[in-house]
Amino acid sequence: MYPDSIKNLIESFKYLPSIGEKTAERLAFSVLEMEGEQVELFSSSLLEVKEKIHKCEICNTLTDKDKCFICSDISRDDSNVLCVVEDSKSVFLFEKLGMFRGKYHVLDGLISPLDGVNPEDIGLSKLIDR
Repeated sequence: MYPDSIKNLIESFKYLPSIGEKTAERLAFSVLEMEGEQVELFSSSLLEVKEKIHKCEICNTLTDKDKCFICSDISRDDSNVLCVVEDSKSVFLFEKLGMFRGKYHVLDGLISPLDGVNPEDIGLSKLIDR
């Protein structure tokens, strides 16, 4: 029904969580209505995030530097207290709230024996080393 390039774009949007057929179609047609510069920015942003974003060498949160903005901040509380979280989204949420001025450690998920995820699979050894 759709030209191949639109079908491909719809299928690509469906890779995103919570995006079904109808939402993917709406997003695809939204892209068609964008100015060329907007589409270029959108596509280059996708590529840039895949190329530049990685885990902080200290705390595991997402960053584009060797150390994230939190680990690099000398004004943060550097006591022996860490806020241990499941993922980087939690770090960014806590930072938006502005209630924690210490440092974090991001695990690589949660232990889930039913899913075959054991303590050694979530980076606990890196936390213990800290």
